[in-house]
Amino acid sequence: MNRSLTLLITLAVLLVADWYGFQAVKTATQHASPGWQRFARILYWSFPVVALFMLLTSVTLGSDFWGKFRLLRGFLFSYILIGYLGKIFMIPFLLLDDLGRGFRWVMAHFNSSSPVDSSETQQAVIAPDPHPQKDTITRTEFLSKAALAASAIPAIGFTYGIVSGAHDYRIRRIPLVLKNLPREFDGLRIAQISDIHSGSFFNKTAVKGGIEMLMGEKPDVVFFTGDLVNDRAIEVKDYKDVFDKVKAPLGVFSTLGNHDYGDYTQWNSLQEKRQNLLDLERVHKEMGYDLLLDEHRFLEMNGEKLAIIGIQNWGTGGFAQYGNLKKAIAGTEDAPVKLLLSHDPSHWDAQVRTQFPEVDVQFAGHTHGMQFGVETKYFRWSPVQYRYKQWAGLYEEGNQKLYVNRGYGYIGYPGRVGMPPEITIFELKKG
Repeated sequence: MNRSLTLLITLAVLLVADWYGFQAVKTATQHASPGWQRFARILYWSFPVVALFMLLTSVTLGSDFWGKFRLLRGFLFSYILIGYLGKIFMIPFLLLDDLGRGFRWVMAHFNSSSPVDSSETQQAVIAPDPHPQKDTITRTEFLSKAALAASAIPAIGFTYGIVSGAHDYRIRRIPLVLKNLPREFDGLRIAQISDIHSGSFFNKTAVKGGIEMLMGEKPDVVFFTGDLVNDRAIEVKDYKDVFDKVKAPLGVFSTLGNHDYGDYTQWNSLQEKRQNLLDLERVHKEMGYDLLLDEHRFLEMNGEKLAIIGIQNWGTGGFAQYGNLKKAIAGTEDAPVKLLLSHDPSHWDAQVRTQFPEVDVQFAGHTHGMQFGVETKYFRWSPVQYRYKQWAGLYEEGNQKLYVNRGYGYIGYPGRVGMPPEITIFELKKG
């Protein structure tokens, strides 16, 4: 379908939903003061107005216009998200009311065929209620007020996700039992962080606190599995002095994620885009990160080796496949354990498991757990699971393992609900 036609249809559907929900606003506030009625109407229509404003500015000024105002874009996007999620919560109540009215109309239509004494009907219409109930409200008004109350649920939840959830860093401790692990590496502690997205941050003190938590774990080695920025290397400028504090005795190893290449923004030239990537690679070096671009390194202890392999982004479903695992893994044959840094978890099923059975563990990120979900001891759910088979935590197939980190930062919505940012601490164990 033509992109413009799709956009017009989407706008039409949203406007119909806006009009439908507005009926509840009018009904629920009909007895309020004129000032409150005006406030409710302005607040309600502000969501589609902001959405239309962002759409029109992107179309007329270019899709990269809002890239210059990343923080504002994130908060405006959240405002729109909260508004339309609220309307989704309203709809069941409105449908319930409309279905009830429809059912009563049908019943009244059938009952109208029964003979009725016109004098009784006239009397029923004219005679006043001897005991009027001044405090009662109609069913429609009750359901409209219930709909507005329900619409506040996402507003409260997603606002809390920005204020508190965005930087509520959690440490997850994962034992990794590896059959071929040399005894010299038994007990080795590896820390992993992923998906920093430094261009989205708005609280440097909180971000710094998370890194202090990481350093407090005293890992032997650290893995960073991509997406240092959203689009441009300049985004990390104000946070380089935070992330350069990540140190480990055996090194900090990193790789690139899909956002690091600048594929999702406009550039004046191909050379400018290439220079941006070179600038980002330089930032890794300046922070003391050993950036692995389709290459490997060895950790050695008492003559034993452990291979760390890092490739550029490789993903399915339309994501870039820049990485070359065959090139990166060549020369690691003597290492009994091979640990792979590959940003996208879809790489595991698509290539790692099917073509490279010698890879013991893949460390990935990318999904963020969609920054929204529910995780308990017995149940976990996130919308991202309908896109990715492996979306958070540890997965095992035969002798191979995959760990998907839930991410350190955020993008789009500047917060997290039920899916806190993660610092992972692995301890290698000989199986």
